[in-house]
Amino acid sequence: MGLLAKGTPAWLWASPIVIVTSAMVTYLLIEDLTVLIVHLVFLICTIPLLSFFRDPEREIGEGIVSPADGKVRKIWKVGSRTVISIFMNVHNVHVNRAPMEGTIRKIEHISGGFVPAFDKGSDRNERVKMTLSGGSGNFEVVQIAGTVARRIVPYRSVGDKLEKGERFGLIRFGSRVDIAFVLPGGYKVRIKEGDKVLAGSTTLAAPPKKRGRSD
Repeated sequence: MGLLAKGTPAWLWASPIVIVTSAMVTYLLIEDLTVLIVHLVFLICTIPLLSFFRDPEREIGEGIVSPADGKVRKIWKVGSRTVISIFMNVHNVHVNRAPMEGTIRKIEHISGGFVPAFDKGSDRNERVKMTLSGGSGNFEVVQIAGTVARRIVPYRSVGDKLEKGERFGLIRFGSRVDIAFVLPGGYKVRIKEGDKVLAGSTTLAAPPKKRGRSD
């Protein structure tokens, strides 16, 4: 497990230390092995919570990379734009990364519901829409809340420049992230619906791979 992500609740950072300290002090006072077992159970229960907020380093992929870990839910066209929707499950890393280089032009918080992120009704869920401009034109990344994930934590502000693969926010306990962009000249979408992707690493679109020549 990598370092914990920025935006991890403070109580979660401190919980292992509090549990271990409490176990030691209580055991010294009453010398009951049951106390240590109970505290051990509590400590084990914090491990899945801590894993939700892990933030591993990533090798950045080529072309336009995925902004989120998860599974490609849908790929469709809106006018000249390609839209890719990625569903984040509870076991995925929840830190989101910039799909390509760009400057943040607008961040818009849109109120809405909290239906499951894989449901069609999630199009009206609580969300944060970030508009960026880069060498390939304007593009949007939308962080969408779900049933469990009701807290979107932004890391950056309007005017900030993001490098490709740079962290820009967190959705607590997973949900959904959409990216909308115009394919640059010569680029092709390299993934399909149902594929699993990693934020910053998996290439969503890039120029076709060159085939080697046979002798």
